[in-house]
Amino acid sequence: MNNSIVTEFMILGLTQKPELQGVLFIIFLFIYFVAFLGNMLIVTAIVYDASLHTPMYVLLLALAIVDINCTSIIPKILATMLTSRKTISYGGCMSQLFFFTWSLGAEMVLFTTMAYDRYVAICFPLRYSAIMNHYMCVALLSVVMALAVTNSWVHTGLILRLTFCGSNTIDHFFCEIPPLLDLSCSPVRINEVMVYLADITLAVGDFTLTCISYCFIIAAILRIRTTEGKRKAFSTCSSHLIVVSLYYSPVIYTYIRPASSYTFERDKVIAALYTLVTPTLNPVVYTFQNKDMQAGIRKVFAFLKH
Repeated sequence: MNNSIVTEFMILGLTQKPELQGVLFIIFLFIYFVAFLGNMLIVTAIVYDASLHTPMYVLLLALAIVDINCTSIIPKILATMLTSRKTISYGGCMSQLFFFTWSLGAEMVLFTTMAYDRYVAICFPLRYSAIMNHYMCVALLSVVMALAVTNSWVHTGLILRLTFCGSNTIDHFFCEIPPLLDLSCSPVRINEVMVYLADITLAVGDFTLTCISYCFIIAAILRIRTTEGKRKAFSTCSSHLIVVSLYYSPVIYTYIRPASSYTFERDKVIAALYTLVTPTLNPVVYTFQNKDMQAGIRKVFAFLKH
């Protein structure tokens, strides 16, 4: 049951300094266009090019869709920057929280799934087609969806049980769990415990599994005899690991602490890493170093020209 007295929230945004609003608006708009168009290009290329209908690219397609959903919070951020009305309805806030938490969970599990796919491809190349078949791909994506939806429902459901009867000002640039817990006048201990458990299992657990996969991958790469083969494989792995680390590190830092320890001026900047930077970097890292994706994108542009 929703006991909330607050019917809308005031979003403070990334900064209260008027002189920075214009600069931030341009930066956010640029990030949104790069992230949205980059990920849409990946989706279009993979759907359009039949040669990309393989497990590796199906997982990349799922990641691009998740990133598009993750950046869907940016238009609302831009709207609050342009107008004096910086509010979001209670229902709108809860919807934003649900879809963002879903994106967060799905992205973490997808990174692990993609690392497993690369592990099978590099460590068991002859058995790759047999292991990563159609049924395995569907099963992995089903697990990703089930974990992400469960994670999102649990946290959003627990937030809906809270009472907001005092300040309605969210010291953040969107509706996220930490600032909402800070606003609640209900006990938030169970919320903090569930956030902590989710952080340990999803963030720390997935990051550990991803690192283990890459340890096996690196060991296999070291056995490659040609220097050029090693260099190419390492360059791909290192760029993937940088993106993964950029994503997991701030997520683990943000969600593993109790609500009383949040310092929102610093945490807003950290949140920008996993809400804005990673969805923008993913298309660059997973596309620009991949000749098959580049060929698929060229086919899309050739089709558009005609």
